[in-house]
Amino acid sequence: MTAATPTAPAADRPRLTRWLLRLHRPALCLWSGLALALATLLLALAGPLADAAAEGWRQYNACAMSPRCSYGQDAILRYKDYYNYATIALNLLPFAVAAWAGAALTGKELESGTARLAWTQATSPARWLAVRLAVPALAVALCAGLLGWLHHRAWAASEGRIDSAKEWYDRFTFHANGPTLAALALAGLAAGALAGLLLRRALPALIVGVLVTGGVRGLAELALPHLWPAVTRTSAVDKLVPGSGLAVEQGMVTRDGAHVPVPSCNTPVECDAAFRNFTGRYNTFHPLSHFWPLQLTTTALALAVAGLLAAGCFLALRRVTGELRPGRTAKAPKGTAKALKTAA
Repeated sequence: MTAATPTAPAADRPRLTRWLLRLHRPALCLWSGLALALATLLLALAGPLADAAAEGWRQYNACAMSPRCSYGQDAILRYKDYYNYATIALNLLPFAVAAWAGAALTGKELESGTARLAWTQATSPARWLAVRLAVPALAVALCAGLLGWLHHRAWAASEGRIDSAKEWYDRFTFHANGPTLAALALAGLAAGALAGLLLRRALPALIVGVLVTGGVRGLAELALPHLWPAVTRTSAVDKLVPGSGLAVEQGMVTRDGAHVPVPSCNTPVECDAAFRNFTGRYNTFHPLSHFWPLQLTTTALALAVAGLLAAGCFLALRRVTGELRPGRTAKAPKGTAKALKTAA
């Protein structure tokens, strides 16, 4: 059969979308179930679970260390556990998306030959890839965006009410608390798809996609404190370090105003000598007011990386389809006709 090179008509897009949804129906059902379970848990964390934990802490603070005082310890621990479960699950979401994209979205179809057979059915490879990136990207962005909003709502419900609540700058909380979650998930989708196109095997693509997503997450972690101008506060040497938030740098202020690291010392005599020439302490950090600027800049960084990875997908596709030129014959691998018929 001859490879078709003309651009498929616009009416072909719904057919490709339906084929994609049918082919990955099990994954769609699984993702929908997980998203529904997480959304339900986050709604509970923003409502009854938070209220019960807040009441437990109110009772605890009213006890004044009385040995006969009782408080809702179970409610406090329950809220803490469920919050950690939900937060960790959301932080793992980009890695799960990358694993699925590498193993199933592109890697498996190239390994089994289903993709090459589709390209012979009046569907250009570029359109095939565009649909495989656009449809999951829309679903991932909507789902992760909704879950990120629900998580932020749950976190805000605990602010000032639950003493054991996580601070906004806790890394797991931060990346689950806003649009950064959706941006990292999209980067994971592009990373997995690129790995599948390059390796053309499901299992290696799964592993490489997850590793690349981890690299994107690590880049976001390293860049986060430097994506927005930080605030610096100073205090006397014998005072506590001023300010609280996402720490960038801390140290000592010399007599000429220079900022230097805190010196190390082991004995009181050494410490007196080491701190003698300092006039104060300094703390460079991001306060709570920097939450949204840091969220948006981190989101922009992750989306830029996702865009580069998506562009890499189309470059890799040119390599995969290099042998499919006008006038040349593309043989479908054994068993792909049955797979295509089942998917359709």
